[in-house]
Amino acid sequence: MNLSNAAFDLAALRTDQERDAGITDARAALKQTGSTVCIDCGDPISNERRLAAPFACRCIDCQTLHEAEKNSR
Repeated sequence: MNLSNAAFDLAALRTDQERDAGITDARAALKQTGSTVCIDCGDPISNERRLAAPFACRCIDCQTLHEAEKNSR
């Protein structure tokens, strides 16, 4: 095995590990119980959102803002 193959194999392994970790995180999030009230603004979380994301702890507006802030770092 030459160095380029080893680097490719290592990158593929890391990609698989990251994917598996993401799947594990998503499964854990789905098992969590959400809230009926947003933890940021205190407004009720809509029934539609709670059906789509039973683990939600933020209303859709606050979640959108939270993700935008998280992604801008």
